[in-house]
Amino acid sequence: MTLDINAAHNIAAVLTEALPYIQRFIGKTIVVKYGGNAMIDEDLKNSFARDIVLMKLVGMNPIVVHGGGPQIGSLLEKLGIKSSFVDGMRVTDNETMDVVEMVLGGLVNKQIVSLLNKNGGKAIGITGKDGDFIRAKKMTVTRHTPGIEAPEIIDIGHVGEVVGVNPAIINMILSSDFIPVIAPIGFDHTGQSYNINADIVAGKVAALLNAEKLILLTNIAGVQDKSGQVVPALTIDAVHAMIADGTIHGGMLPKIACALDAMSSGVNSVQIIDGRIPHAVLLEVFTDKGIGTQITRRPS
Repeated sequence: MTLDINAAHNIAAVLTEALPYIQRFIGKTIVVKYGGNAMIDEDLKNSFARDIVLMKLVGMNPIVVHGGGPQIGSLLEKLGIKSSFVDGMRVTDNETMDVVEMVLGGLVNKQIVSLLNKNGGKAIGITGKDGDFIRAKKMTVTRHTPGIEAPEIIDIGHVGEVVGVNPAIINMILSSDFIPVIAPIGFDHTGQSYNINADIVAGKVAALLNAEKLILLTNIAGVQDKSGQVVPALTIDAVHAMIADGTIHGGMLPKIACALDAMSSGVNSVQIIDGRIPHAVLLEVFTDKGIGTQITRRPS
């Protein structure tokens, strides 16, 4: 077999570039919120799985928190259950909550576990109900109507917010050299289940474990400036300024709020990256330029 010198040089360059990042992040916890197109496209699913397995093999501690909105919507439609949303959140009655638990805690969670295992990893799937992991409470949504002094309280059912996270089960899984795969379902003191936004759960888990990084996979290229260009790096102060002048708005606001909350609790950096790019996680963690937008406390 004839050696292709150019190809060999390219491989060597890639490995050389990755080496300092491998050294830097050995033993560090990196929480990845997995959602969007990366969960649907078969090639993207496999590239994501290989990225996570590689991180584990070189000594990092990846933790996956996943969503599943499209899969929930698809099954609800097949069952003839109508979906409705308030401020982007799915109204979750008892019947819908049963479907949410079935899809997130069963179907989607086990598919991701199987995918990681198939690609050479050792993964274990859990929900917030396993091991008293995620305590939640009912989310209250209010709406202010012009001319009416008192805000309207809107009942969106079993949609929750995180009250507390118990690290025992995650620490046990990590110490056993497995990759945790977390479905964002919590429960309250009565045992009632709640559907929780996966970004929020990822941020809370990252904060609890003092993660080195929180990576949020999205269906956009990153945080954009007023001209629509992706901003590769932002400080917390710059993020606040972009929120104040309206540059960051709409669907990006909840992700940014999650990022800022995680960083206020000790997470070193947050990356908002485009999950539509093959090997997006690997490119973010192992290369000099990375992809998407990185948020840090001060300029890097």
